[in-house]
Amino acid sequence: MAKMETNGGFMTEFWSSTNPDKENFVKRNRIVAGIAEATIVIESADRGGSLITANIANDYNRDVFAVPGRTTDKYSAGCNNLIKTQKANVLTSAADLIYMLNWDIKEKTKAVQKQLFVTLDPDEQKIYDYLLKTGKELMDIIALECEFPIYRISALLLNMELKGVIRPLPGKLFEAI
Repeated sequence: MAKMETNGGFMTEFWSSTNPDKENFVKRNRIVAGIAEATIVIESADRGGSLITANIANDYNRDVFAVPGRTTDKYSAGCNNLIKTQKANVLTSAADLIYMLNWDIKEKTKAVQKQLFVTLDPDEQKIYDYLLKTGKELMDIIALECEFPIYRISALLLNMELKGVIRPLPGKLFEAI
């Protein structure tokens, strides 16, 4: 533990005298899935702790990525199954992660001509005003702050995108134009 603390960190919800028992790993994995922005599964058989963590991360609406492997390799079965069942995005390089999580958008976006006389209903106007104030924001945060259920916010954001007043960005982000 001391070596880990000098090069990183150590996290547990158990007393320091608790043995590292197998049944405690799943309890720890729910914390890891909750605090991580994304979960990456590099290699996994068809059953294992990393798949449990991936499922927990999906339950928490976190991004999950899996590195695909050979179909004949038993230690790739878990990753391939996550991808096949659409529980994970395919991860083939670090660039995939950067793009999907919207970590490094430095490209200039093309200027979009706004319509001069766009009519927004009161709900759309509330969202538009919020996005003007905050800049880029996650769809879930927009729903929370504007007090709309997620099914309603999805329809409103699509309608606003079609009207040309907002633009979607990778990672479920939206911004006003």
